[in-house]
Amino acid sequence: MNRFIREAFLTEATHHGIGSLAELNDRFDAWVTQVCNTRIHAETQQRPIDRWQAGGPPRHPAPSTLVDAFRWAETRKVTKTATIQMEGNAYAVDAALVGRRIEVRFDPEDLTRLDVYLEGRPAGVATPFKIGRHAAKAVPQAARPTPEPTGIDYLGVVQAAHEDDTIGTIHYRHAPLINVALFDDNYITTTDPTEAPR
Repeated sequence: MNRFIREAFLTEATHHGIGSLAELNDRFDAWVTQVCNTRIHAETQQRPIDRWQAGGPPRHPAPSTLVDAFRWAETRKVTKTATIQMEGNAYAVDAALVGRRIEVRFDPEDLTRLDVYLEGRPAGVATPFKIGRHAAKAVPQAARPTPEPTGIDYLGVVQAAHEDDTIGTIHYRHAPLINVALFDDNYITTTDPTEAPR
């Protein structure tokens, strides 16, 4: 999925140039609705939107499950002094783990708390006693080759088709601000938010 988005959407978005987050969201929504969700998937032989809707209402994960899904994990061997090293930091663990291989799970942006697991089961926390780095080093990504521009505003065409299909849909971001005042049981409005109703 990430590869498809990168090759079919991001390449076009990069060539076109996106001026704001709102524009990016609008173009991505149009592309997902018009292209991504409507093509027949080679393996399932179904449109992604049909396959998604067949599962019924979406189930939302518990907040703790969501946090766990984005944590990193690394394996360390506990030293004779019941410590481990990670990212230049030193941590103390339960003395019963000396000589064992443990897994530590952590938020890469907060190395002050590492949860310890032994053979997939919780085994306490690693207590920091020497912290030099509070966030994990970023792994550099290999530069991707820049594709040649086609000269066609593909995402503009997709968005136009999306707008044609959804004509009449109200978007609050397009609605003008209106002041309303009651005067002798009559409503008086103005579209200028700085102008007081008369």
